Amino acid sequence: MAPSLPGEPTPSAVRPPSNRELAYEHIRELIVRGDEPPGALLSENDLALRLDLSRTPVREALLLLAQEGLVDVRPQRGSYVSLIDPDMVRQAQFIREAIEIASLEACVAKWNPELGAGVEEILAAQDDCSTPEEFYPLDELFHRTLLGIAGHEFAWSAVQSAKGHLDRARYLGLSGYRSIADYAADHRRVHEAVASGSLDAAQAELRSHLRFVLDDLDQIQAARPELFRVPRGPERRPARPARR
Repeated sequence: MAPSLPGEPTPSAVRPPSNRELAYEHIRELIVRGDEPPGALLSENDLALRLDLSRTPVREALLLLAQEGLVDVRPQRGSYVSLIDPDMVRQAQFIREAIEIASLEACVAKWNPELGAGVEEILAAQDDCSTPEEFYPLDELFHRTLLGIAGHEFAWSAVQSAKGHLDRARYLGLSGYRSIADYAADHRRVHEAVASGSLDAAQAELRSHLRFVLDDLDQIQAARPELFRVPRGPERRPARPARR
């Protein structure tokens, strides 16, 4: 079983999620995984039946998802899954990269064999994955765990709130544009650099890894333009650094 985050409360100390939170997490997962594709109508009645909830928490969850830009609420017409916004993908990637790269200095400083063993458990579980559904939660856990080791676990909420469109692009990238093995190998290189105490190498590896999604974004847009909003301005993005 994957390790808990450093300082994370035990399951018995965590309050049960509210119905709104349950609805939010479930509907967000449906959107990120593409089970509810861009442009799909989200019926409050259908979702409430599927989740065995009343319409109120479902409606509240849809409003939260609208704030993230994942749902378009159209008065008198309903709620629809938004098209993937390339600008929001790039902005979220910028935020994520800034936070995660900055956290590595503390992560390297605090590293010890016990923490390393916990990360190794995650990496071993990733090596056994064969589908995006299996790998994606472990991918999230790997990144969140590094932030936790650095003592910046609360920064994950800032990352999470910004990356809805980024998550959709990443999930599409895992569905035929890049292999799970590529992502897992990146994680292992980051881990090895951190464990060796090489901050520069760890930052270079993590930066390269996080920019994978921008390369995937270009390919997916070219192949599936119907999934995306038309960019609002000139496209400028940082390049994935060449590995030395």
